[in-house]
Amino acid sequence: MPTAAPHRPADLPGGRPAAARTGRSFALPRGTGRTAARIAALTVCQGALMVGLGLLITGPARGLWPMTVEDDVNEGFEHARTGTLTTLSLFGSEAGNTLTVIAVTVLACAGLLLIPRLPMWRQAAFLSVAVSLQALVFLVITESVDRQRPDVHRLDASPPTSSYTSGHTGAATALYGGLAVLALSRLRGPWRRIVGALLLLVPVAVAVARLYRGMHHPTDVVGGLVNGSLSLMIVGRALFTDGSVTAPAGASPTPSFASAEDGPGAPGPGRTVVIFNPTVTGEADREALRRVLERHGHRAPVFTETTAEDPGTGQAADAVRDGARLVVVCGGDGTLRAAADALAGSGVPLAVVPCGTGNLLARNLGLPLSPTGALDAALSGTPHRLDLGRIEGDGLTATHFAAMAGAGLDAEIMEHTDDRAKSVLGWPAYVLAGIGTLRTPRMRLTVRLDDAPAVRRTARMVLIGNVGTVQGGTTLLPAARPDDGRLDLLLLDPRGVSGWIRALATLVRGGGRPSRPSTEETVVARDDDGSGVPVEFFTFRRAELTFDSTQSRELDGDPVAPGRRLTAEVRPGALTVLLPAGGA
Repeated sequence: MPTAAPHRPADLPGGRPAAARTGRSFALPRGTGRTAARIAALTVCQGALMVGLGLLITGPARGLWPMTVEDDVNEGFEHARTGTLTTLSLFGSEAGNTLTVIAVTVLACAGLLLIPRLPMWRQAAFLSVAVSLQALVFLVITESVDRQRPDVHRLDASPPTSSYTSGHTGAATALYGGLAVLALSRLRGPWRRIVGALLLLVPVAVAVARLYRGMHHPTDVVGGLVNGSLSLMIVGRALFTDGSVTAPAGASPTPSFASAEDGPGAPGPGRTVVIFNPTVTGEADREALRRVLERHGHRAPVFTETTAEDPGTGQAADAVRDGARLVVVCGGDGTLRAAADALAGSGVPLAVVPCGTGNLLARNLGLPLSPTGALDAALSGTPHRLDLGRIEGDGLTATHFAAMAGAGLDAEIMEHTDDRAKSVLGWPAYVLAGIGTLRTPRMRLTVRLDDAPAVRRTARMVLIGNVGTVQGGTTLLPAARPDDGRLDLLLLDPRGVSGWIRALATLVRGGGRPSRPSTEETVVARDDDGSGVPVEFFTFRRAELTFDSTQSRELDGDPVAPGRRLTAEVRPGALTVLLPAGGA
């Protein structure tokens, strides 16, 4: 049995060393003061917003819809009461009761902090602070907004607080919504989404119960949902996407242990080489992958880890040069992209093992998101030739991407998503980071597709894709396929609230039919008033994008140097990937 090398801390993505694990530390992490000040400032803004909405509802907007139909809604609930529904509503209401919320919060935080060897202090802080701040803002609201409860028979005693907002609903949103975020980011397997969905339904059940029991107007429970959600967003963004807080000892990612078999050395001809990112692939993961490989006849696989200086390209190039018969890549889309850059055109088959945050290529290829499940499925499948995108630009050396590349809004999100947030939350960290980037300035650019004339456009986001679906099952490029010999382009340019609604509706519908390059300026659809449509799709073999000003850019989820030019072209069938039946 191989012996483990001396314990050494793993590096965080981006080359930042993780804190050595020397036991549990109860010292405050660096940056706590700045983060607390930021949370406090945003909470003040939250309170002002909620109070302002309350004064609007009880004042100038009192005679406007939907306030004019609220009494009808409350009376409708009163008339619909039955013995069974009343009993069920009691359970729903109690789920947001103060004592219930306090008890569940304390138990959940205790469980997070008592996890052996790796107490989840950041997750516990997220939950407890969000619930506490929601309660604080609720008290400010009830002191500032005076609203009588509905004029119906109430099934509960009326507390001496304003009807606006619903404290039960707000507390339930902060607590169970926070637990849902943690469940979606930490659990694995088919139960992950089920548990997350059930937790998210609890605040809705509490809101309906409070209406049924005659305790609040509809806008009161909506206000509670908004208040709890804002607390979650503020605390989540501060703790998970704000890089100012450095985790204390004991909160670093799983450390890397090098075994004797994992040491340096040429793999030799015909060997199987496993390239892994040590920040997301621990010793137990590697042993599990080793067993899967040996079960499929790949004896004595050679494991080689990536580094901050070489995220996978050099390791894959060495494997190809030494005659490896299979390269397995364990990591996120960035590790996969780096390895694919060296494997392009080599014919050496690749097995994709998703261990990162986005795992876009694995999702689009229909692979399981469990590392061992993905490897087992790949080794049971057959080789497929997939396309790669070749991209270059000012300050960007020519390289390849496997999933997506872009500029503007999506690149800003990648830049503002902290590595620790991705390791703690998974892909929901991108959602939190996106909150502060929605106001990314509109860019002006020139687009030239294949042999068509150049056209001028404005956009908030430019996305070039070899695949079309992102996290959460959202399809951004409906026509994109990784084996069609083409790349796809999305220009997102919503203007105002209505523009965002139209853009989201288009994406939810699965987009429209992509345009082919044309010899006319009208290759891109326009509104009747001449303004750009919110979403435009294209398909091409080569694209030249020139921006009027320097823009943030990303390749497969990794930020790269900003610049003013991107040139992308497809390399059909450049990458050989093992896929199960029905993949791609």
